[in-house]
Amino acid sequence: MASENVKEFTDANFEQEVLKSEQPVLVDFWAEWCMPCRMLAPTIDKIAADYSGKVKVGKVDTDANRDISVKYGISAIPTVILFKGGQVAQKFVGLRQERDFREALDAAQK
Repeated sequence: MASENVKEFTDANFEQEVLKSEQPVLVDFWAEWCMPCRMLAPTIDKIAADYSGKVKVGKVDTDANRDISVKYGISAIPTVILFKGGQVAQKFVGLRQERDFREALDAAQK
């Protein structure tokens, strides 16, 4: 599931890891059975490696973490949300291109 640069976020650690993070956080809401989620995984891994130390990247398994998924209105997966300062900065629904995430992350670091 997660690579060395991709953290696993859960209902239990979401507030500490994401909402209280000093860095922007890119969160991939996914599920094991979701084929588009699997197709997105290499892009998320690549971004996590490229932005290591600048942006925190992680995944939330929507089946195992219903509370967070409901709180952020995840009705379709994959959904990727960029958090900055504990707030939703940008939300991507569906399979997206790597450049979409890079543009949002670059803007969030300014």
